[in-house]
Amino acid sequence: MTAVTIARISAGGDGVGRLESGIVVFVPRTAPGDRVEIELVEEKRRYARGHVVKLLEAGPDRVEPECPHYTADRCGGCQLQHLALPAQLAAKRAIVGDALRRIGRLDLPDPEIATAPTAFRYRTKITLAAVGDRVGLHLYDNPAAVFPLADCRITREALMRLWAALATQRALLPADLEDVVLREDRDGGLHVIVGGGTEPWSAEPLAQALARADVSYWWRPRGGAARVVAGQHSAFPALAFEQVNPELATQIRHEALELLGDVAGRTVWDLYGGVGDTAALLAERGARVHSVDQDRGAVEWARRRGLPESQVRFVSGLVEESLHRLPPPDAVIVNPPRAGVSARVCRALQEWGAGRPGARLAYVACDPATLARDLARLNGFGVRAVRAYDLFPQTSHVETVALLERA
Repeated sequence: MTAVTIARISAGGDGVGRLESGIVVFVPRTAPGDRVEIELVEEKRRYARGHVVKLLEAGPDRVEPECPHYTADRCGGCQLQHLALPAQLAAKRAIVGDALRRIGRLDLPDPEIATAPTAFRYRTKITLAAVGDRVGLHLYDNPAAVFPLADCRITREALMRLWAALATQRALLPADLEDVVLREDRDGGLHVIVGGGTEPWSAEPLAQALARADVSYWWRPRGGAARVVAGQHSAFPALAFEQVNPELATQIRHEALELLGDVAGRTVWDLYGGVGDTAALLAERGARVHSVDQDRGAVEWARRRGLPESQVRFVSGLVEESLHRLPPPDAVIVNPPRAGVSARVCRALQEWGAGRPGARLAYVACDPATLARDLARLNGFGVRAVRAYDLFPQTSHVETVALLERA
């Protein structure tokens, strides 16, 4: 056992301190200012990991978590419920700033951060894992294990009421169940996406047992594609990517487009465009939009939005394989997955910006590390603005928008 004082929060949400040897140690569920007795569970040459045996002295920002699962079941869904909300925001600002300076080699301060409308009950999607008859969430310190979920406090109440009913019907789900995804779409429709199994599964008995007219039941067999098998048949692609905090996500899109400036009459690339929300906003501003995404279902849904074909073109395919099919843009917005923008796409954007003084690129990022890496790759542009967003309160995740401009 050894005593450690926690100095800050790491990108993954663990507290960071130093052992007497000077080696950095990462300790989950700790807060800045905590003095904790820890047991080391992993030791490397440059860092170590430990878990709390005893809290010797609580830091000033430590609070009692609202969710019973957080402590009693060691739920891994949240990482920061033991921190007061202002301390969570400060930690996320520091996470973004550290990544920009350390990985991106940019001389930038910690960015300002926009708060979410609510710190709980914001998620419109939850993924539950199944291990035998137990369906719930993973433990933060044992990802192979699952505890049965009663209520997730950061998930919308409509989904938790649906889960309360569904949890009593385990016998009507596939015996070799792998996961269950619950989702609320933008129209208020609810979706149950059941994953796993190879034998045909009939969802009708489950639909009859729950007796919910507003629910779509999907089945995703092992190695196959999801399809609606019972209940309400919704045209919305329930597995398409969409931010799970829709109110703040809308604000992010609007503010990212404000950074691009006047786009009326200009050609704009909307890369990793998903279901077309950003394309629709660009069209409202008078832009000629070329939106690209690899999710065919999302693109098909975007095409059915009724946007004028003379103004908006949706392209289904990998971004890196589609750019040659697009006309040169006047401005670009990218909203890539957690892996960030590929090196190939970064090179194409560098070439596009060359010789175009004032060319603007808005980058919406869900991972500060990949954002910083990509900004280093896009070094032909100057970083003109950075803002963080607390899109996922109680977790260590943070969204960021950066404006790049060619000198």
